[in-house]
Amino acid sequence: MEKQNLIINSKYLNKAIEIKTFGHYGLNLLLFRNTFATDYDCQDIVDSIKHNLQIGKCKLFLVDTIDRDSWLNKEIPPQERSKKHFDYNNFIEEEVLSLIYNESGGAVPIITVGADNGAFHAANTFFRRPDIFLGTIALSGYYNLSYITDNYFDDNCYFNSPVHYLPNLNYNYWLSYLMSRKHIYLLTGSGDGEFPENTSQLSSILYNKGIRHHTEIWGPEWGHNKDTWIAMLKYILEQKL
Repeated sequence: MEKQNLIINSKYLNKAIEIKTFGHYGLNLLLFRNTFATDYDCQDIVDSIKHNLQIGKCKLFLVDTIDRDSWLNKEIPPQERSKKHFDYNNFIEEEVLSLIYNESGGAVPIITVGADNGAFHAANTFFRRPDIFLGTIALSGYYNLSYITDNYFDDNCYFNSPVHYLPNLNYNYWLSYLMSRKHIYLLTGSGDGEFPENTSQLSSILYNKGIRHHTEIWGPEWGHNKDTWIAMLKYILEQKL
């Protein structure tokens, strides 16, 4: 399995960000790293889909989130946390996409992927820009940004909180993209640490908008942990994509 460690000297984040790639060909997956995931956790996830990477079914790009610098950084005012989130969006949409396109030889379909807070970033990134992303695989996520903003909520927060902006989305341009996408997967367990109501709420919003998606809530034996997310990701890759 091919592996690379690439560096983006980000003008938006004002620092160097490492992007790890796994595989050589196939559908491009942009995996948003869970803020609290260790390197070993990430490697376990990569190893679990190693066969799919080796045979060229998919290629994985692993990117860090900056939640420790933005919403989890209580030493800066909320306005600055919101600004950092805004900058992170630009980093993903311009700098990370440019890297993926360069590595792939041109514009290619990309599905966003993530678990826990990574699921929030994966889903939000896709729903904000369905014109440039093919779909999303969101595992055990929350989709209401106010959960982590300490009750601060400006316009930028609104436009980064799917359960807030999606119900009010009526512009046909964006809806046409969302309604044409066939790879929206929302999964969660119902065991220890899981909050399946977060997934159910988002699923209900999509259903009311006529946006096709696949939702599954697994049983109480599936808790909020790496083993659950590995099983879910393998299931989607091997049975749905």
